[in-house]
Amino acid sequence: MESTLPLPFLISVNVPPGLGGEKEGLNREEVSCLGTVFFTVKPQTYEKIFRFLGRHNTEFQPFFDVTQLESRDDIVALIDAGARQVFVRPEQLPDFAEFGSRVAPVVSGASPAQLASATEHGLLVSDFDMTAADAARFVEEAKSKKIGSFFVKPIAGADLERFIGVAAQCGAIPILPSTGVTSKDQAGKLAVPKILAASWKSDRADGLIPTVVVDEHDTALGLVYSSEESVGEALRTQTGVYQSRKRGLWYKGASSGDTQELIRISLDCDNDALKFVVRQKGRFCHLEQSGCFGDRKGIKKLEQTLVSRKQSAPEGSYTARLFSDEKLLRAKIMEEAEELCDAKTAEEVAFEAADLIYFAMARVVAAGVSLADVEKSLDAKSFKVKRRKGDAKGKWAEKEGIKTETNGAAPPEPAPAKEEPKKAADERILMKTLEASEVSTRELDAALKRPSQKSADAIMKIIVPIIDDVRKNGDKALLSYTHKFERATSLTSPVLKAPFPESMMQLPEETIKAIDVSFENIKKFHAAQKDEKPLQVETMPGVVCSRFSRPIEAVGLYVPGGTAVLPSTALMLGVPAMVAGCQKIVIASPPRADGSITPEIVYVAHKVGAESIVLAGGAQAVAAMAYGTESVTKVDKILGPGNQFVTAAKMYVSNDTNAGVGIDMPAGPSEVLVVADKDANPAFVASDLLSQAEHGVDSQVILIAIDLSDAELAAIEDEVHSQAMALPRVAIVRGSIAHSLTVKVKTVEEAMEISNRYAPEHLILQIKDAEKAVEKVVNAGSVFIGEWTPESVGDYSAGVNHSLPTYGFAKQYSGVNLASFVKHITSSNLTAEGLRNVGGAVMQLAKVEELEAHRRAVEIRLEHMNKA
Repeated sequence: MESTLPLPFLISVNVPPGLGGEKEGLNREEVSCLGTVFFTVKPQTYEKIFRFLGRHNTEFQPFFDVTQLESRDDIVALIDAGARQVFVRPEQLPDFAEFGSRVAPVVSGASPAQLASATEHGLLVSDFDMTAADAARFVEEAKSKKIGSFFVKPIAGADLERFIGVAAQCGAIPILPSTGVTSKDQAGKLAVPKILAASWKSDRADGLIPTVVVDEHDTALGLVYSSEESVGEALRTQTGVYQSRKRGLWYKGASSGDTQELIRISLDCDNDALKFVVRQKGRFCHLEQSGCFGDRKGIKKLEQTLVSRKQSAPEGSYTARLFSDEKLLRAKIMEEAEELCDAKTAEEVAFEAADLIYFAMARVVAAGVSLADVEKSLDAKSFKVKRRKGDAKGKWAEKEGIKTETNGAAPPEPAPAKEEPKKAADERILMKTLEASEVSTRELDAALKRPSQKSADAIMKIIVPIIDDVRKNGDKALLSYTHKFERATSLTSPVLKAPFPESMMQLPEETIKAIDVSFENIKKFHAAQKDEKPLQVETMPGVVCSRFSRPIEAVGLYVPGGTAVLPSTALMLGVPAMVAGCQKIVIASPPRADGSITPEIVYVAHKVGAESIVLAGGAQAVAAMAYGTESVTKVDKILGPGNQFVTAAKMYVSNDTNAGVGIDMPAGPSEVLVVADKDANPAFVASDLLSQAEHGVDSQVILIAIDLSDAELAAIEDEVHSQAMALPRVAIVRGSIAHSLTVKVKTVEEAMEISNRYAPEHLILQIKDAEKAVEKVVNAGSVFIGEWTPESVGDYSAGVNHSLPTYGFAKQYSGVNLASFVKHITSSNLTAEGLRNVGGAVMQLAKVEELEAHRRAVEIRLEHMNKA
């Protein structure tokens, strides 16, 4: 059946944020890759669905049964926010005639008479029962009517495989529950790849279907082939997986590192070709071009160029100033906009438009926004049905001599019945709020769950080939990955050896002073952690047990870098390694595109006595330090934070006995939990929440509000929004706040119980008698006590270490400290009397365990004593 939908079915899902996240069936990421979703809207779920639609109206193609809503304004708001089609009761249709194909009727049951309700814009039949008496006649009449945009939704518990067949006979699009389908073989579930394979038409003997791979801009990258198995594997791993015509399953990027994150799967209009929309890392093509049809062009190429320039522009250059000087960039945008307006000829208009687009894209890149985000906003605007007045704003209208409402023109329009959804950039930044007393412990823990990371299987398939390549091919492989991932193609060696040139440590005096102050404080705190003398205990007369510490000889310190400058991480790892007395300190950090390392990191490496800096990041840097290469010293332990690929690589090598390397801890995105009561300053609380929210969209911030009134909580929420809007990383903050939470409790005891279950990386106590509450802390990476102790002092200069366990690992792990860089060795020293005293116990236990040689080792000595 030909269709304008991207898939021959819809997926019915629960209210967000569930979205197929049930224990069985499709998960949220798999639903996202399919994209066509169906919701039944209820008054109590309307707000959640409306917020979901506001955030994801271009990510999904959503359809809604709105028959339980009474307010026309609510339904219109859904259409305006991006609903592709809403289904109303037949008698409601006249109220929505102005919206054309965006509204269609819904009826219930399997009676042939219901088909008369179909309009030119379609029909939804819900609760369709294939076993009903009239079902066969319904199918026959539906065939003859050939209804366009015809959907059928089955009753609960229907045989979905049979139902799809019946829907096909009707010429209808089936709506399938997310709980009843799966991405892989699962008993009692219908596999999505099987549904797709049954729908597509292949003219090949092997049944493979051509697959066009495109990026987020819909630019074709190449042509490949897919099978039922490869589609299932792609859905399961959320990566680009295809079917090689000669070698079986092809995991794109598994060997090259040019990986793909799967965004969407769709079929073409007549079902004889698939399309994969992917987020491509590196190149798709094996040649020196982005895709098999050539390199990017136009605005897409401009974005690529600007991102590269942002990373590598020399300090003080015009390009660097464009990204750092907001006033300069604003002036250039205004200048070019005016020149475009003044342009006369076609050539001038094209030239000036290009200039304006250049500086507009510089603003986009400077804000951490992608061209794909801009395109999503454009797509979202195309679905709107409400229209604002097209007048220019006052100061611009006045400049052109246009009269506006404020200078005597027409009176303002009456306010709409329901507030229009705001643009994403203006939308209030607000954390979700939960009353702890109104939910169960299980529900609260579910609400506090950290943002999901890419599946372990998907990550391992990417990192293991990289690790194996570096282990086998050493410097050559390491250098090739740095060329590929960091674009530092000028590098000829993967290592910078000490002593480091002075020219690589040129820094402003104030930066040097800040690093030196932090260095001394971190050194003082970690030096105080040294064992003053060996521990020695006489456990019984003549039996002396001792424990003494020795530094780990060679340590590898991973310092994230590239687009960010992180001297603080180099300090937090390098200073305790130096204090512990580690003989070899190896720092790994990805270089900039020109092959250089940020001077701040080189300066810290110099201060802590590092022997070398490995010019690499990611799994390849971890592998180089774990196994060693021709130039990279093999280390005994690897420490330091990184993304999920770095973390997975650390865990992988620590489990490989061939590497013989330890790690500090597993880790995830950064997080903070703030406990605040009525004494807390709202501005302080908000600043602490935002200082973690700006780390990344996968960070999470939690506020536990103790007995705050609605007004007191609103004061904090107002501060969060106003402070966030002034931040350069506000787009990142929005992403983080989307999965962050405020929990309202009555007492400090409740707050600390929740905090200990969550086990935060950073715990901030902005409460009365904060020091006293520390007694109640059981699980946390680091605690910040009182209103004058922001988390940022721990990140940089107070002296405590900021390399801390995240993702709940504070229940099992300590943060990095001096003990992370030493190992403890025990010793036993017995006299003859001591062996007599303890020997009987030793021999009896050895006898119980049937280890005769153990028993004899004591007996022989005792017999020798007796003879003497």
